[in-house]
This record gives sequence, C-alpha cells and structure tokens, in this order.
Amino acid sequence: MEAVDPTVFRLAIFVLAIFVGYYVVWSVTPALHTPLMAVTNAISSVIIVGALLAAAASGGPDTGLTQNVMISKGAGAIAAAFAAVNIFGGFLVTQRMLAMYKKKDPVKKEAAK
Repeated sequence: MEAVDPTVFRLAIFVLAIFVGYYVVWSVTPALHTPLMAVTNAISSVIIVGALLAAAASGGPDTGLTQNVMISKGAGAIAAAFAAVNIFGGFLVTQRMLAMYKKKDPVKKEAAK
C-alpha cells in the first residue's frame, strides 16, 4: 500500500471539520446562540494567536526565506485577517442579540410617534 500524501490527509480533516462544525452549529437551539457566539469568539482569538505565530515564521539563521517559509507567512497573514473578521462579526452579532432582550424605553417609544 502506498502512503497517503500529508496534504491530502490534512485537506480531508479540514473538510470533515467543516461538516462537523456546520451540523453542530445548526443543531443548537436559538436560546443558546449568544453563549455559542462567545465561545466562537474565544476560539477565534486562539486561532489568531496561532496565525500570528505562523506569520512570524522564520527559516532559521542560515536558511533565509525559503518557499515554505513564504507560504507559511502568507497563510498566517490570511488566517489572521479571517480570524479578525470573525471576531469582529461575532461581537457585532452578540451585541445585536443581547439588544433584543433589553426592555424598550416607553419614553423613547412615545417620542418616536
């Protein structure tokens, strides 16, 4: 038997993670979406730390910038950008969800008429 290419193996794990994440998020009841967003923001903050570490990769003192190091730096920068968008969007959605549970001010309601 031939060995599986590590890139194909990682891609298969990534695709499985997408399916699992999709089904986990869509099976959550609406009452739990706000706590779920808080957990998502926490996970994204861990991802952004890893992305920054990847973006700061170096090839070592004697190797210089090889193609693998450049790919690692680029992937880290892209991952950091995506995680930052995810964190910002998560906080925005959480703020809107929490605003739905606040009582409406009757004074402002009368002034709007």
